[in-house]
Order: sequence, then structure tokens, then C-alpha cells
Amino acid sequence: MIVLFLGSWRSTLVVMISIPLAILSSLVVLYFLGDTINTMTLGGLALAIGILVDDSTVTIENTHRLLTEERMPLPAATLEGAAGIAVPTLVSTLAISCVFVSVVFLHGPAKYLFTPLGLAVVFAMLASYGFSRTLTPITIGLLLKGEQHGGESWFDRLYARFNRGFETMRDGYTELLGTLMHRRLIVPAVAAIVLALGGTLFMFVGRDFFPVIDGGQIQLHVRVPAGTRIEKTEQMFQAIEDRIRQVIPENDRDLILDNIGLPARSYNYAFSDGTATGLNDGVILVALKDGHAPTANYIRKLRQVLPAAFPDTIFYFQPADMVTQILNFGIPAQIDVRTVGYDRANNLRIAKELTQKIAAIPGLADVHLQQEINAPELFAQIDRARAAQFGLTANSIALNLNTSLSSSEQVSPNFWTDPTNGTPYYLAVQTPEYRVDTLNELKNTPIATFTAAGGNPVPGLLSNVATIKRDSVQTNANQANVQPVYEIYANAQGRDLGSISGDINKLIAQYQKQLSPGNRIEVAGQIVSMNNAFRDLAIGIMFAAVFVYLLMVVNYQTWGEPFVVILALPATFCGIVTMLYITNTTLSVPSLMGAIMAIGVASANSILLVTFAREQQLAGLPALDAAIAAGRTRIRPVLMTAAAMIVGMIPMAIGGAGEEQNAALARAVIGGLLFATPTTLLAVPYLFAMLRKGNDGKPAHGVFEEGLP
Repeated sequence: MIVLFLGSWRSTLVVMISIPLAILSSLVVLYFLGDTINTMTLGGLALAIGILVDDSTVTIENTHRLLTEERMPLPAATLEGAAGIAVPTLVSTLAISCVFVSVVFLHGPAKYLFTPLGLAVVFAMLASYGFSRTLTPITIGLLLKGEQHGGESWFDRLYARFNRGFETMRDGYTELLGTLMHRRLIVPAVAAIVLALGGTLFMFVGRDFFPVIDGGQIQLHVRVPAGTRIEKTEQMFQAIEDRIRQVIPENDRDLILDNIGLPARSYNYAFSDGTATGLNDGVILVALKDGHAPTANYIRKLRQVLPAAFPDTIFYFQPADMVTQILNFGIPAQIDVRTVGYDRANNLRIAKELTQKIAAIPGLADVHLQQEINAPELFAQIDRARAAQFGLTANSIALNLNTSLSSSEQVSPNFWTDPTNGTPYYLAVQTPEYRVDTLNELKNTPIATFTAAGGNPVPGLLSNVATIKRDSVQTNANQANVQPVYEIYANAQGRDLGSISGDINKLIAQYQKQLSPGNRIEVAGQIVSMNNAFRDLAIGIMFAAVFVYLLMVVNYQTWGEPFVVILALPATFCGIVTMLYITNTTLSVPSLMGAIMAIGVASANSILLVTFAREQQLAGLPALDAAIAAGRTRIRPVLMTAAAMIVGMIPMAIGGAGEEQNAALARAVIGGLLFATPTTLLAVPYLFAMLRKGNDGKPAHGVFEEGLP
């Protein structure tokens, strides 16, 4: 773009020198802050490329303008080109930095994901400004010395043709700007239409905490009917695997791996997510090959096929990629609605009803009650009076039964250390399972030995002191801050998280009245993280807006001219919303990062244009003529910056598997710039001419309106 607009490959080389240095400077600062090179910091640096191009491009373009239009010698043009825009570019750089500082208000998982992104942008911009004021003028003076234009090469002819077309376009732009100045209702009418469009589309653009990441992996949690033996569970998992192979073709399927049951040792729970409740639980991991079809399509099809084929089995998909696992903050689903309190019976009833109501909400899938409450159990009811006749207690009976069924390791762990290699082994005594595979054999479990009247030992059986009955039991109990909870897990599918959150809140409001005092219903997961992140960013952006306005007030020494920049920014937001709607992208934290950058670029271009118009007005031109002159002069750098940034963001906006977060960011930037560029070139001069015409003929504006001697 620089070669095309300026016709100088040496000027392009100047930009190519400054950008890597600015990026390396940002990486150095991030290193000392303890950050690493990762997806988020690289996304921030990619986002900053547009501003990095802008800093050097504006300096080069200003120097070229002084060389070609003002006919200055190269040394004077180089110094004036860098010094003339030093203050407005500093203001614009600090303005964007202020906006990105809003990420410091984030907390929780969003803080650790997006704060490095914002810091990477800020450090790269500050370094770029320093280089554009020091290294860039020196490089311009060295590389542009002796450069010749107007030759007969194919490139010179191409540039001459482009320049003629650009000048024709600039003349047409000047006429259009003059027409808008004299027909003053056109700009307000178009602005009203754009704002109405943005406001309407904003209602249809959903809200998400983070875009869905296609990591090329599927993690399916399977819970077969409670009480199923491990060997039967394995057979059912094999049948489920076969059905998965029918859905996912071999050319996309790389690996299927099953993890069934509970860990063999309790300390192994640290290496699992804690969702498995028994031998009937397990996880099926599916890895897809490179170039696979979208993972979300396979998940959507499996959600239809598997419950129909196995109606007595619970299926729900857990996050397989690292980013989503972090965003869920340890919860195995996007949404967690929980009843909290000690009124277990009423809370369980409400949790069951909520599960049915939440499952009926459009856009929700995998809705289930996480606690398994109907596992079959055999209860031994001890006859304490009869046990006392045999000299037994409930504790001794329980210990004997536990030893028989679960081995002596549960009661009194014993080890034997191999003297040859020092390896310890468990020594355990347990009744073989095939000897207790019927109810009668269970009743015949020996629990003690006593001496009969004749002196003969008589084995004491379980059936002598207890009766066996069947019942159901809850196999797992969860607590939050010591209080019992029942949790309803769900995932979003085909609908944004913000709309789902609204429907869930309506249900919670209905059932909150049915709770006993001291009990409550909570929502956890990505909904809470999303609401907190949006709230924190809103607070940060409000503070940043105040700081940016005060920064421009200090620069212009007046309260009015910053409004010219501020009033042009809503159109940028309308462009962002329009692009997100067209590309079916929701408003998320990454897209908000892109929106911040787009607004920053728009404000930077507007600040440069307003500064030039202000200088022309101070030189004696009326506000209308000064605005037209500023637009005609600044159209080239504005178009260069916008075009370079849009072209640079297109590959990121297209995205691919695993790049969804950067795609949302880039789409927001492109949409904002597509609307911000014509706004900067048409609306900003109009606003300056309308709002600042009262300063015509004044020798100075701002605090010292009487001027300096």
C-alpha cells in the first residue's frame, strides 16, 4: 500500500525497518514482566501492526508532501515532516494506550487471557512512536537521498497512472466535501441512518464470553445406567465407539481413546476433572486429523445420534481444548446452575424441575443433573438386640462386611516391601467376587465366630443379625462453601450465551421464591465470567474515554475541539456491529479488543485531521475552508493507514481451525475501519466547520486566546 500511494520502494523499506523493532521492543518489556509468547500476545502484536504502520506511514507521507507539494529540500522536509506531527501523533498514541489500559480492570480468567494482549499493543505502540520520531527521520534522510521520480520504468508509469487517478478522486472528494458543507442536512441525515442501523443490528448481535474454539478434539462424557458393572460398561462404550465411527469418517478420525471408571488410588483424582462418579462413568476422547471438517458439526450430529441409539445413557460434551477449559474455570460445562443450601429435599425437587425447564430453552444442549441420585444399593439393616446376643456391635459387623467386599485395605492397610528392590506392595484380603455374586451368598458372609453351648465354634453369618433390602442412593455429593449443592450442567449450541443467560435468569427468578430461607440458586461458568468481563471493560472504557477527552483538552487548550473527534466515533461502533452481524460473529471479549483498536485508529486519524484544520484556521482561513483543506491534505495518509490495516487483517479475519478468537478480533477491526474512514474524511471536517466557526479570525484558541507576543 505504501509503494502504491507514495511510489517509493525506499519508503516501504523505512516502514519495514521500524515495525520489527517496535515488536521486538514490546517482546522485551513483556519478557521482563514475566509474560510469554503465546496466542494472545501474538494476537495483540498482530492487532498493533496497523498502528505501527500508521506511525511511520504518517511521517513518511508528511515528508513526501513537503518534498513534492511544498518543494522543500530533503533535510528540511525530513525535520519538518517528523516535527510537524509529533504532538498530534503523541496525543493519538496516548489516546489509544489509555483505551487499552481498560484491560487492567479485568479479573479472573479474562485477566490472564487479555491483559497480556492489551499490554503487547501498548508497548509496541509506545516503542513505535519513539522510533517514528527518531529512527524513521534518520532512515528517511539516508534512503531518500538521491531518489529519482518520473522515470520511464514500468513502475514509474504505474505510479503515475495511479497518482493521476488518485488526484482525480481527491478533486471529487473536495467537491463532495464542499457540497456537504453547504447542504448541511445531508450529514446529519446519513448519520441518523447509520446510527439507526447500528442500533438495530446491535439487538441481533449476540454476546459470548469467547468464540467457540475448534481444537480438533472431542471429549465426550458418557454415563451409563447407575450400578452397571465395569465389564458391562466397557461393552456399552465399545458400542458407542462404533456409532461414533459411523458419524466421523476415517479420513477425519485420528484416534479414539476411552477412560472408564474411577482411579485406582485416591490421589489420582488430582489428575482428573472429578466428573466421574463410579464404574458407570467414563470419557471418550476423539482426536481429529488435520484438515478435518468443523468439529462443531460432528458434535451437533453426535448429540442427535447417540441419545437416540442409547436412550438410557447420559451424554454431554466437555471442553477438549485448553482455552475453553480455562474459560470454564474448572467447570466441565459452559453453564452451571446450582441450588445451594441445607434443605436437600426441596433443593433436589427444584433442581429436577429446573433441569426439565432449562432443557427446553432453545440453544441449550447436554442439559443434565450432575449428581447421580438413583444408584441401586443393598442396605443391611442390623438387628442390634440380636447382634448383642452374639457379642457383636454395628461397628464390627460393618468392618467385617467391608473387608469381605472391598478388601482389608479399606480397614487396615498393610504393606510388604520387597527387600530386593525396595518396592512396597499392598497386602489385602478379600472375598472373590464370584463367591458373592448372589443375594444368598451375600447373606452368608461370615462376620464373627462364637462358641456354642457345647463348646463348638459356630460361624456368625450376616443373615443372623441383619436383613437385606434394596433401595436407591445418591452416589456423589458436592458442596460449595460447606453447603450441599445440586448442579445442572449445560452447553450452548447455535445460540449466543447472552440470550441464554436472559432465559435462565427468568427461570431462576420463578424458582427463587420456592426456596427455604438460607437457600439460593446460583449461576456459575462462562455466564458469570462474561458478565464480569463486560462490566469491567465497560468501567475501563468509561475511564479511558474521560482520560482521552482530557488528553485532547490539554492538547488543544479548549473544551470544544475534542468533541469533533468524540462525535465521530459512534459511526465506528456501528461499523463494528454491522461486520459482526454480517459474518455471524458474536460480541465477545476478543471482538471488544478489536473494537477498541478500531476506535483508536479512528480517533488517531481524526486527531491528525482536526489538528491540521486548526492550524489552517489559526493561519487565517475560515473554519469551512480550513476543514476542506485539512480533508484534502490528510486523505492520503488516512486511506493509506486504513487500507494497510484492513488488508493486513483480512487473513486473520478469514481464520481457520483454532483461530476463532483472532478472527473475531480482526472482523471487528475491519468493520470499524470501513465505517470510520469515510466518517473521518466526511463527518469530521463537517463537524469542525460547524462547531468551530465561532473561532474564525481569532489569533489563538483555547486558554490564551489573546495570543502570545
